[in-house]
Amino acid sequence: MKYNKLGDSNLNVSEICLGTMTYGLQNTIEEAHQQLNYAVAEGINFIDTAEMYPVPSRADTQGKTEEYIGEWLVKQQRDKLIIATKVTGPSPRITWIRGENRKVNRANIQQAIEDSLRALQTDYIDLYQIHWPDRYVPLFGAPDYDPNNEWDSTPIAEQLEVFAELIKAGKIRYLGVSNETAWGLCEFCHLAEKLGLPKIVSIQNAFSLVNRVFHINIAEACRFNNVGLMAYSPLAFGILTGKYLQGVPENSRLAFFPGFDQRYRKTNLTEAIKSYIEIANKNNMTPAQLALAYVNSRWFVASTIIGATTMEQLKENISSVEISLTEEIIAEIDTVHAKYPNPTP
Repeated sequence: MKYNKLGDSNLNVSEICLGTMTYGLQNTIEEAHQQLNYAVAEGINFIDTAEMYPVPSRADTQGKTEEYIGEWLVKQQRDKLIIATKVTGPSPRITWIRGENRKVNRANIQQAIEDSLRALQTDYIDLYQIHWPDRYVPLFGAPDYDPNNEWDSTPIAEQLEVFAELIKAGKIRYLGVSNETAWGLCEFCHLAEKLGLPKIVSIQNAFSLVNRVFHINIAEACRFNNVGLMAYSPLAFGILTGKYLQGVPENSRLAFFPGFDQRYRKTNLTEAIKSYIEIANKNNMTPAQLALAYVNSRWFVASTIIGATTMEQLKENISSVEISLTEEIIAEIDTVHAKYPNPTP
């Protein structure tokens, strides 16, 4: 396992980060702890969760993921692990988290961090992330940015002030963002420098063979602001494994996310998937290994977030760290991308 410095923090994170959004819905607590134990034994020191997990988020299961991790974490060497979690952003659909007002403001941040610390049974969070922006931005495959959709939001400077207090109090060590834009990333960094407030060290955004839009402009913003990418959905909800080519399998993620089907029913997706599978087969890799090895190899990726519902999937995904893609394989991948660019942005 390789380790990378996360932005300009002193966190050396494993190149694979264990995602946990299935714990409490698709995975039992026993299965979650089995995954955690195996991941740590394989050298993973980076675990990502969120207060709204598991997903799909529901009132009757929300918070179970952090609770499952917390029951495991108290039996571990806490200082050997890097725990990341997230405060939920505003959403009209998630009314069971702090009622009607879900802005990323002082009251909500303070309640969220206390709830997460209690659930995780720890005194501090290594990386605390804003799950998605407080302000309007197109999210999760939504159409282009439209200024008419803007709403009143908490100023970024005010958000940073609250996080500064939490860092000073020792409740969080570093700050990150998620589902953020190039402008948002630069604004967080600019205001932190201008006002003497904590700078973000990471961004958690989607990146995969079928969604390389991050590379277009956010990668540049990351480079010049020294912010590391935690790449999520590197398998595009499992689509890059090829298992959805014949329909939606029972108990799969898209079976649990019927609305997300629309995000992945895009022109040229099937053709792109088949082409990537051909490359994997020709080079004695599974489609998942190829997809993950590609994400692992990108210069701006600090850690690739994997998720699994079975131990077999987890082992296959972690094994991607043993694969180095040749220039010839990268060229083949780029040829497919040129023909079918970003079918699922």
